[in-house]
Amino acid sequence: MFKRMILLVKPYWSRLALVAILSLIVSGMTGALAWLVKPALDEVFLGKDTTLLIILPIAVLGLFVARGCLAFFQAYLMLSVGAKVVRDIRNALYGHLLFLPINEFKKESSGAMLSRAINDAGQLQQFLAQAVKDMFISGTTVIVLIGVAFYMRWDLALIAIVVLPFAFYSVKRVGIRLKNVSTEAQKKISLITEFFSETISGIKMVKVFGKEGVLNKLFMKRNRSYYQELMRATRLTGLTTLIMEVIGGFGIASVLWYGGWLVIQGIITPGQFFAFLTAIFMVYAPAKRLAAAHSSIQQSKASLERIDELLDKEVETNGKGHMGPLRDQIEFRKVSFSYPGSKRDVLSNLSFSVKKGEIVAIVGRSGAGKTTLVDLIPRFYDPRDGAIYINGVNIADVSLQSLRQQIGLVSQDIILFNDTVRANIVFGSPDVFDGHIINAAKAAYANDFILELPEGYDTIIGEGGVLISGGQRQRISIARAILKNPSILILDEATSALDAESEMMVQMAIDALIRDRTTFVIAHRLSTVKNADRIIVLENGSIVEIGVHDELLKTGGIYKKLYDLQIFSSTAV
Repeated sequence: MFKRMILLVKPYWSRLALVAILSLIVSGMTGALAWLVKPALDEVFLGKDTTLLIILPIAVLGLFVARGCLAFFQAYLMLSVGAKVVRDIRNALYGHLLFLPINEFKKESSGAMLSRAINDAGQLQQFLAQAVKDMFISGTTVIVLIGVAFYMRWDLALIAIVVLPFAFYSVKRVGIRLKNVSTEAQKKISLITEFFSETISGIKMVKVFGKEGVLNKLFMKRNRSYYQELMRATRLTGLTTLIMEVIGGFGIASVLWYGGWLVIQGIITPGQFFAFLTAIFMVYAPAKRLAAAHSSIQQSKASLERIDELLDKEVETNGKGHMGPLRDQIEFRKVSFSYPGSKRDVLSNLSFSVKKGEIVAIVGRSGAGKTTLVDLIPRFYDPRDGAIYINGVNIADVSLQSLRQQIGLVSQDIILFNDTVRANIVFGSPDVFDGHIINAAKAAYANDFILELPEGYDTIIGEGGVLISGGQRQRISIARAILKNPSILILDEATSALDAESEMMVQMAIDALIRDRTTFVIAHRLSTVKNADRIIVLENGSIVEIGVHDELLKTGGIYKKLYDLQIFSSTAV
């Protein structure tokens, strides 16, 4: 962990160096305060030196003021280092998440990932801000005060510190248990964050099914489970303090007995003894803080491991070549695909080509592999076998950015951000003029309703576009695709969730969008694919039919069955 922490704080070594210097000075001042006890007792109280009576309080006041100021700056610097490191970690986590393969987001929920960025990183900030500061100041203070104690009286010092190894050994054993408990606690707060996130995103379903009470009880159960783990960690942390108190008590009691005997025998003066006793008392306070810092280290280990577990996930593989606009064709060559960990092929040995400007519809029963097929084109996933070629170039050999720049996607899962209409339209094309934005909105039949919004193009539409209708959201996503001006277009069930009027408006927008583009269309309603240049029919991940609408109806295959079933259903309604 320390090697990892050194790498994290390395950019801020100058601040840490200053913290170390200030810690040494503060510790030296603490030792000086212990040293002043002897002249205070021997010269002032026993010797009745009035001059020293004036000088000593001024010296003590000066030391306290100076030590307080330096400690303030030291704490501020350490807090700033902690905040900067956590900022860097969160930046690294977010940047890493952006480049993870899509399948990684299916393995772990967004709430769990969010917990690592917020809760685990926050735990590290607490460690860096408090525990590291205590390690710097308390560590050097313990060394300085033990040095003062040995200089004063080595035999008493030996009696006082001989118990410390036992204390730190016990604290270490407790720390191992504390790390395990902290790991469980972080997992459980992750579940709480995940539960919160899912509840908020699915609040409509919660309300329509009347599940408020059930979910509330379930949340309370998870929250109680986290509380129990947190209290176990608290008990273990408190146990380290108890160990230090008990063992420290043995040390102090031994020093009192032996030191008192030395004073009675006249071997040392009361001033020497009380100065030594002050130094020893002052040792135990930072020693306890060191024990607490050790507990914090164990808790932070759990958080750092969870953060590193996410950062160690491999990002998408990126080719070095450049992909320009589609000039020739898109070709699937013996492409097979299965999801990681699954033995079943979702797609099996697909081979076909799509020429520039063609509109190709992908149809089939639910689970046939339609969406998976089109997801391979922007390399959301990579084929297990075979390859996809665009302009004769394997898409695995070109950069993801240049490949995806050529692709537009409009799906039934409309992704809009809690921002203005304008910001959502320009999301994929930031460097454009207002005129281009308006033209794209007009082409998507969105300009009229946008102008009717309270702030027009500057209206905030809420998370996922919740403040506007489904058809309006879809037209904004189409405007975004038009503005991007891709040479390849993917329409994945773009009108499946709309009413008849909205579908008509969106279909008009789609007609404008697909003009002069190579388009892949996945449509639940087969009436929308009639005009496709070709229709590819999938069954269990394999191509079973290819042709145009009329031809496929005549063959009497799967396409005709799907078409008849849909026509029959619509007439029955």
